[in-house]
Amino acid sequence: MAQATEIKVRGYHLDLYGHVNNARYLEFLEEARWALVDESGGLEWFTQEKLALVISRIDIRYKRPATMGDVLRIETRMVHLSEKEGIIHQRIVRVDNDKLVAEADVTIAVIHANTPGAMPLDGELGRRLQEMMNV
Repeated sequence: MAQATEIKVRGYHLDLYGHVNNARYLEFLEEARWALVDESGGLEWFTQEKLALVISRIDIRYKRPATMGDVLRIETRMVHLSEKEGIIHQRIVRVDNDKLVAEADVTIAVIHANTPGAMPLDGELGRRLQEMMNV
């Protein structure tokens, strides 16, 4: 099951053609990833441990435009964990007709300011990320 976040398209999201600007989709996806971490109960723990989820890659595929007033549902779920990275799959669909607007696979890693490189995704950290697969 995926975590769902809804966003209503506003005028400031649009480009000169009246479509949501491509860079705004990245912001929509980020908002939904924050919601996933928050809903899985991990936000407070990550903050306490001084850990940060960072993006190492985004593969986004735009399917159709969204325009003023559209309500978009961003479906977000962790789909893969390996030794030092995870993949979050996200879909943006229009609420009114359930048509796919865009989808993305976002590769994440976890870092700590006092430790060089990506942290191993094991122990408590791995368990917390695994919980995001079950949201």
